[in-house]
Amino acid sequence: MMFHIWRHPKPIAASGFCIGQTDISVDKRKVKRLANRIQRFVRLHQLPKVIWVSPLQRSLKVGEILAQQGFQCNIAPALSEIDFGKWDGQPWAQIPKQQIDDWCANFADFAPKDGESLQQLFERIENWINEMTRQNSSHRPILAVGHAGWINAASMIVAGQEVPKIAAEWPRPVNYLEHRQLDF
Repeated sequence: MMFHIWRHPKPIAASGFCIGQTDISVDKRKVKRLANRIQRFVRLHQLPKVIWVSPLQRSLKVGEILAQQGFQCNIAPALSEIDFGKWDGQPWAQIPKQQIDDWCANFADFAPKDGESLQQLFERIENWINEMTRQNSSHRPILAVGHAGWINAASMIVAGQEVPKIAAEWPRPVNYLEHRQLDF
């Protein structure tokens, strides 16, 4: 099963903040730019006009523009970024250093209060991928607009890597608007 996933446009005023499932806005021009890029990719590769997006507006807005261009837009909460719980939306500088140290030392299983662990994110992604594979008997490529943590985790799953135990094992995030092809 082939997945084509693009990272959403850069959020407005997110620098210095812990952003997971915080629903922050993005520049409309950048949303249109990504939608046009996906539209061209679909036309070039003669793919079905079906896109999966997370309910977070930095992904959802791209899907809404594509829907106006004739795409079927499907919203999947499983595509959402990791849930940082009480940390989400807070300035990194205001999160207690000991909590961040605990997270870095136990990267796979630590979850901020009311949030999810990296292990839980991996399980959520694997469940969604398995469900998409079951639903897609024709083996058509799946197109999605996702988030950096989600894309990194999915890439690691495809490569057969385990959930990182320490933060130093986590890869650099994909760039905004970047396309990643994953073959499961």
